[in-house]
Amino acid sequence: MAKKNQSKRLTNQHKESKGVVGIFGGEAKSHDITVGKISHFVIEQLEKEFPQLSFQYRTSIKKEEINEALRKVDPELGQTLFVSNSSIIPDGGIIEVKDDNDNWRIVLVSEAKHQGKDIENIKNGVLVGKDSNQDLMAAGNAIERSHKNISEIANLMLSESHFPYVLFLEGSNFLTETISIERPDGRVVTLEYNSGMLNRLDRLTSANYGMPINSNLCKNKFVKHKEKTIMLQATSIYTQGSGEKWDIKKMFDIMLEISKTSLQVLGSEIFNQITKSK
Repeated sequence: MAKKNQSKRLTNQHKESKGVVGIFGGEAKSHDITVGKISHFVIEQLEKEFPQLSFQYRTSIKKEEINEALRKVDPELGQTLFVSNSSIIPDGGIIEVKDDNDNWRIVLVSEAKHQGKDIENIKNGVLVGKDSNQDLMAAGNAIERSHKNISEIANLMLSESHFPYVLFLEGSNFLTETISIERPDGRVVTLEYNSGMLNRLDRLTSANYGMPINSNLCKNKFVKHKEKTIMLQATSIYTQGSGEKWDIKKMFDIMLEISKTSLQVLGSEIFNQITKSK
């Protein structure tokens, strides 16, 4: 019951908030702003809306910390570590909140990946390939490195009921619609969103169990199969389906929404801090 009331309080505080007008200043127009910088805007907004809570930002998490969290779940887990200073570094960093027991709990992990420069190349009249005679370049596999960070954060948060990992994708390898781009000489090149040569979205949807993209999947899903209940930690994957660059404000809004969903899930565990400020 306390958790339900806490969720209502968080929702009401969100409605009462004056919003984020002007939070970006002149940087909102820059395409070069990083997801890490947006994370700092998010934590700034969280501190404004929830002044009774303590937040912190981290750039990395050590593998030994992940193993320690796994051992708390089961002593057989988290036993193997070959490089003592090994760590993961999501490019958007990690935002955490302090709970009633003075433990730091993750409310947001973010990454942004660009893969596929076909749109830019076509607009600039650049031909690619071994003989520089192709309009399109076969997609690479660099994006699959994201799976490592996702898996490691999932291990770290195995005891939690939320998984606030958000992945922003842009570029011609992540199209969800067919688009046509005109070259400087007037020739039009069509990029088919379902082309096996271009599209790499299917390489990532294993991280959200094939659930819808562009959706907040922060709350863990519990599914029943026969006599078993299985907890799913799904990554929230967002893509610019037309290959365009992400709007900074949209990224901020999504990251803030996921952070607040985390707070709602943690509701009863940060309950005392909320009520003390009333």
